[in-house]
This record gives sequence, structure tokens and C-alpha cells, in this order.
Amino acid sequence: MREAALNRTLIAAAIAAALLSPAHAHASEADLMARIDKLAAELAQMKAELKANQPAGAVAQAGPAQARALAGEAAPAASVQAAPTASAQAEPAAAAASTVLTGYGEVNYNRPTRNASAAQTDVRRAVIGIEHRFDEKTKMVSEFEWEHAIASATDAGESEVEQLYVEREFANGLRAKAGLFLIPAGLLNTNHEPTAYYGVERNFVETAIIPSTWREAGVGLSGELGEGLSWDAGLTTGFDLAKWDPASAEGRESPLGSIHQEGQLAKSRDLSVHGALNWRGVPGLLVGGSLFSGKAGHKAEGFAAQDARITVWDLHTRYTPGPWDLSALYARGHIGDVAALNASFENGAYPVPGSFAGWYLQAAYALLKSADYSLNPFVRYEQFNTARGYASDEKVTTAGANLRVGEGVVLKADYQKFATDRTRDRLNLGVGFSY
Repeated sequence: MREAALNRTLIAAAIAAALLSPAHAHASEADLMARIDKLAAELAQMKAELKANQPAGAVAQAGPAQARALAGEAAPAASVQAAPTASAQAEPAAAAASTVLTGYGEVNYNRPTRNASAAQTDVRRAVIGIEHRFDEKTKMVSEFEWEHAIASATDAGESEVEQLYVEREFANGLRAKAGLFLIPAGLLNTNHEPTAYYGVERNFVETAIIPSTWREAGVGLSGELGEGLSWDAGLTTGFDLAKWDPASAEGRESPLGSIHQEGQLAKSRDLSVHGALNWRGVPGLLVGGSLFSGKAGHKAEGFAAQDARITVWDLHTRYTPGPWDLSALYARGHIGDVAALNASFENGAYPVPGSFAGWYLQAAYALLKSADYSLNPFVRYEQFNTARGYASDEKVTTAGANLRVGEGVVLKADYQKFATDRTRDRLNLGVGFSY
């Protein structure tokens, strides 16, 4: 009887795998992981019930690892089933705890076409993720990242906690989380593994305007409104405008990236709010937007922009009809009350911009697809300005291809052409993985 129940659950898992196939790739990673985690917990419960009623030495036939394997590429994670405790054996109906190990990384090669001596190879990032499910409704998510191979006082590398939060699921799909988590902005920030985007490097708009990978510490809520509409909202830490360095070009590269706090002794006198809506009511179509706003002066004594408010928002869409993968995004940011701050800078070459914005269009096509390989050529055009009023728009065309090998490995090659600063034209090669 219980084996039959388990078989029915496995059939349901197979159906879930079908729903998570490339035809439904428009769903966000967070949504897919939530569904898969719930399924894994249900299978773990079935396994515990079967084991409690089997002869000694018998082995249950399925567990969370099998559920994730059925889900395929949407959640290519290795799952380790925790040993049942005495209480779990005494109460077989309780879902067994499980721990999941994930990871991703990439190694990139960049060769400027006008200055070949500046070519370089970089271990861009290596990430280890650990997710532990306490029960079918409560889990902990963590990610630890190393950038540029070596992190020390004299090296360019960094070691950081990218995510660290606890999430609880309630009735009607409502989820609450607390800790350090990714802000639901744009298409890239919450789905940033190298196997998830086209091109060797992440696009400029979602790194210069939206500072991906962007995370804040606080609390968040998410849920479904029916008819394919999902929502996110939260109260978190924000930016620290006092970190702006008018002598450094870092702010010109990414205004928000230069003043984000990343959960490191983050000033919290002023907190920020965020919200996002995403609609998936038509198969293959995603339409959404996000908003983040909060003050960044923190009432610091003597600071010239105590009431400066930072607001950033975006609109995005992605459509995957047949072999095509089409996407577009527009993002805009504003920093208020900066005139007095800029006036206080002496000989500052890089004043704080009042606004910054950018957009891109991207098209990819599944030219070749087999059991072992898939080849997706793509082209992307983006236009952005990180300091409106102080700098000109940059326009970048990127053309290349992703070659997917198996389930979790990708080889990439592209060429980028810059319209304003032509010295940045370059050839890029890369290899990435995720599991």
C-alpha cells in the first residue's frame, strides 16, 4: 500500500519534471526551487513511512536526491539524506531533514582587440551553496563565494557570503524569509549562474545599473496571486552614500555597486523597501518589474546628504516561443539631494550622479539540440549611462554562442563591440558550470 503511494508520488515528480522542462524555463529559479523542495520533502516523508514498516536492512527506493534528479536541469543538486533520529523513527509521519549541496563557477578569458598585451584569464568566481531543510516548510539557504582565485590583503580576490537566510512556508503558498538574500530585481540578479545567461560576462545593464549580484539583509515575503502572478516585498538594509569616493572611477562603473553594503556591518539607521511583480499567465512568457527605495544618509553627523534617497526600478520581459529566447529590460536609478554633497568634494573627478539608466534587447536561438549538447547563438544590444549629466551613453553589441555540454556545463564565446570607448572592444571565452 505504501509502496503504491510512493509510486504515485514518483509519477507526480515526473509530471513536475515535465513542467520544469525548457518549455517552461521562464519560471524564476526561486519558484522552481520552492516547488522542487516541497516535492523532495514529500518524498522524504514517504521514505520515512516505508522504512518504518520494512524489515531490518531494507532500503527505501526513493528520496530527495531522486526527486531532484527527476527535476533535471532546473535543480541539478546533489542531495544527502540525513540519518533518522530516534524521534524520527518513533514518529515516521514526520518529514526527514535533508541537506543539499549546490555550486557554480566560471573561468573566463578576455582579449582586447586593440591591446592584445592586456589579455587576461581569471577564475571569475567559485560558489558553494548549502541548503538544509528542517522540515517540509522550513529551510536554510546559504551561498559562499570566492572571486578572482585568491583572497588576501595583497590580492584582488574576495571571499564573501552571498546568501544566508531562513525561509518558512505558510498556507496558500505564502513564504517568509529573514537574513541576507538576493533582491528580486531584473532577470539576472536571482538567476545568475553561468549556465543561466548568454555570453561570457554578465550584461552591463544588470551589473552597472542594477548591481548584480545584489543582496541585502532583512525580511521578505513572497507569494502567488493566481493566474500566473507572483509577488515579492520586503524591508531590508540599503546603501551607504558616505562610501562614495569622488577620486575613484568605481562609482562611474556602477553607482550602486560602489556604495552597497552587502551585509558587512551595514549601517541601518535608514532602511529600504522593495517590491516586485512577475506574470507568467501565458506559456513561455514572463512580464515583470521591481522597485527598491530607501534613504542612504543614515543621519550621519556632518554628512552633507543626510536625506538622500536612492530609488531604482526596472521593467523586464522574456519570451521563449519554440527555439527562440527573447528578452528585454529597462532599468533606471535616482539619487536625490546630492548637490550639497558634490559641492563638498574638493577636486573630485567623479561626482555623485543624480540619475543613471540603461536598457537592452537580446535574442538567442536553439540552433542545435541533442541529448548531450545544445548550441545557442545569440546577439545582445545594450545602451546605458552610469552618470547622466556627467558622461555619455555607452552602446555595446555582443554576439556569440553558448554550447551546453550535458546537464550543467557550458562553453561560451563572444565578441563585444563598444560604440563610445572603442579601446574596450574584446573577444571573450569562458567555461562555466552549475550543479
